Amino acid sequence: MTDNRNTILAVILSGLVLILWQVFYNGPQMEKERQRAPMQAELAKKQAPAAQTDAAPAATPQPGAAATGNPNVPGGVTPAAGTVLPRDAAIAASPRVKIDTPRLTGSIALKGARIDDLALVQYRDTVDPASPAIVLFSPSNTATPYYAEFGWVSSPGAKVQAPDPSTVWQQDGSNALTSATPVKLTYDNGQGLTFRRTISIDDHYLFSIKDEVTNTGSTPATLYPYGLISRHGTPHVSGYYILHEGLIGYLGEKGLQEYTYKKIDDDKNAEFSVTDAWMGITDKYWAAALLPASDAHLKARYQSNLVDNVRRYQTDYLQDAQTVAPGATNTVSTRLFAGAKEAGVVGINFPLGGLGGYNQKLGLNHFDLLIDWGWFYFLTKPMFLALDFFFRFFGNFGVSILLVTVLVKLLFFPLANKSYASMAKMKAIQPQLAALKERYPDDRMKQQQEMMEIYKKEKINPVAGCLPVVLQIPVFFSLYKVLFVTIEMRHAPFYGWIKDLSAPDPTNLFNLFGLIPVDPTQLPLFGHYLALGIWPIIMGITMWFQMKLNPTPPDPTQAMIFNWMPLIFTFMLAGFPAGLVIYWAWNNTLSVLQQGYIMRRNGVKVELFDNIRGTFKKKAA
Repeated sequence: MTDNRNTILAVILSGLVLILWQVFYNGPQMEKERQRAPMQAELAKKQAPAAQTDAAPAATPQPGAAATGNPNVPGGVTPAAGTVLPRDAAIAASPRVKIDTPRLTGSIALKGARIDDLALVQYRDTVDPASPAIVLFSPSNTATPYYAEFGWVSSPGAKVQAPDPSTVWQQDGSNALTSATPVKLTYDNGQGLTFRRTISIDDHYLFSIKDEVTNTGSTPATLYPYGLISRHGTPHVSGYYILHEGLIGYLGEKGLQEYTYKKIDDDKNAEFSVTDAWMGITDKYWAAALLPASDAHLKARYQSNLVDNVRRYQTDYLQDAQTVAPGATNTVSTRLFAGAKEAGVVGINFPLGGLGGYNQKLGLNHFDLLIDWGWFYFLTKPMFLALDFFFRFFGNFGVSILLVTVLVKLLFFPLANKSYASMAKMKAIQPQLAALKERYPDDRMKQQQEMMEIYKKEKINPVAGCLPVVLQIPVFFSLYKVLFVTIEMRHAPFYGWIKDLSAPDPTNLFNLFGLIPVDPTQLPLFGHYLALGIWPIIMGITMWFQMKLNPTPPDPTQAMIFNWMPLIFTFMLAGFPAGLVIYWAWNNTLSVLQQGYIMRRNGVKVELFDNIRGTFKKKAA
């Protein structure tokens, strides 16, 4: 039974890692390769001048438009045709108001009053601090337009002239938008309506927009406030099943609504009539989200249109009508989140140890779900909070991983102790079990009966050895998820050559750790399997030690599985984030120490070095 248990456990573990590797790494990589050709073709079309007219997409009625005569939110595109410009040239081509905060730089286009130029100065493309800053928003006449827009629309058939994407606003003053100095814009439609907009920003990623309409005419004017985020072109996504990238929102009673780019391409349009909602577009680490007032009734929409062979994605909302009486001023306020999905800024809703962020400060409806904590949030959230807690003391997430591993070991210490104690007792009775096989060589039923009697007498649970591994699996998964989805882990260094815990170990045995100037992973067919860094090797060695702590199984098949398992794990985990491999190596080391201590305490000989010497003696023979 012991031998069968070990064999089953080995097979289950090997299969689990193979499945994880296939689903989360190899599968998406192959899918990316498959999609590369059509993506390059689409990019070529986008770059072609003939395909660069900014024609407005076909109008899609808002919910209830046919019945109430409500207007449509603008399509989020500029009607004027033109060729694609370099980003800097496109920004310089229109009058702008500068944005300058410690975390964001960019500008607001006075034409349309769009927030369409935004870079995150604290985040870079690579681990090199001199690499370019992450660009979030870009104007509509660039290769990858992405922007936010707010305003008013009038009822269909009404003669009220509201500002539109072609309207040029006037700035009151000449100051830049900073966390201390808001920007004020004005537009007079020449028909008795004056539109004023005040834009302010905090120290992080939150824009506050206050719109006022003053009616100096003699007749009332009915207008509908709106907000939109528009993105042109299908962006490159990570392609992992455990991460959502695309359109996202928590839409009142409808709850969390996530649409991948493919899903909204298929559905074309998704409409919701809700209150207490937010909506936006999310990437792995960055996002833009509309945050209207929680008590505002919204007609929200996700949309995908194909214009000149380029996809246009938009999420928007239309609020209920406001009638501005003669001599009156109506006001509406909204917010825009545009930046990095930092857990402390966005917020984590978790009992006792959560981080408030905008989720709590603004009273938003589950805004913490902007970060994809997954179905197992009850594991991933506390894992992140524990890592973040130690990071605040030591300033290194790698050290945090080591300390959290020790903490998890301590948390499950009583259960693991019972398990290892049971395993030690099983080693102590191996001579008795061997004697049973000699006594009843042809009667396996009798062997099993006598074996169970020995287990009962010695108070041994034959499956207790599975417990440490069972406990390790959820910890492994939660750490993998945290390393993969949280921006705090992005480019987080450890010591030595590990500059990014969320990326695989950059060293490689097959180019002698950089001495040979070639990347073996780029070789065709089998190059993907030639990623083997120093930390995966360390992890494999510690796993080998853990296997050698136990006697060699008498069955040749089981012995072969146990001998090959560390090598298989080494190659399988080589492409995983370095932080995860460090955790596994450290956990193996602690397990060897813990199991060795318990074996000694139970009077069982620690056979680690004897088994290692035996392995090499066999090879020498």
